[in-house]
Amino acid sequence: MSSPSAVEIAVQDAAGARVAIAQGAARLELCQALEVGGLTPSLGLLEAVFAAVDPARVNVLVRPRGGGFVYSDEEIDVACADIRACVARGAGGVVVGTLTASGLLDRDVLRRWQDAAGSATVVFHRAIDASADPLAVFDALVEEGVGRVLTSGGAARSIDGIPTLTAFVGRAGDAIEVMAGGGVRVEDIAALRRAGVRAVHLSARARAGTDSPSGPGGGAEGHDETSADIVAAAVAAARG
Repeated sequence: MSSPSAVEIAVQDAAGARVAIAQGAARLELCQALEVGGLTPSLGLLEAVFAAVDPARVNVLVRPRGGGFVYSDEEIDVACADIRACVARGAGGVVVGTLTASGLLDRDVLRRWQDAAGSATVVFHRAIDASADPLAVFDALVEEGVGRVLTSGGAARSIDGIPTLTAFVGRAGDAIEVMAGGGVRVEDIAALRRAGVRAVHLSARARAGTDSPSGPGGGAEGHDETSADIVAAAVAAARG
């Protein structure tokens, strides 16, 4: 029998953070704009979530914009400032990702962000799934001392990336935690556990507020909220 996996829930507000922790999530990823893959949360949101749950259980996504993972000097500086602000307020970790124009790990940028994070955990996100050589990026992350990598194994959904996830696990040893994320559904978790991943990551979202006014200038109908039922089911599946 495969060992239990930790469950991490991506949340976008304090209410979702409380729900996820109450239903047994081991930790959270805090972000905004999940519909574009997630962006750095606002300071107000950060402080609201840290007031609602233990900040040490929160990993904050620091991603200055959507549209790839090759950043300008100004964007790199902004991310450094955001990382320091998150860590100063008690974040357990930060979630980052950076590639070179050739699609490999940008070690220089990563090291700057690691320096800004200090003793907080540095998680490398699914930029690895967009890289030209995911295995080479993975090995580089191990060399750079990154604590955790969030990956779908290069597939649109983690369940379809199990061969690569298994390869990552085989290379990881005890040096880095492999966390499966990307289209994870509750019914996928048993297979991901058998692949040896130490954690699974999902957003556990449901749609709410669809009866509120929307339209031109107001975006799509409704908004996402964290589903207590999906979190509870994911935690149960991860425990086996």
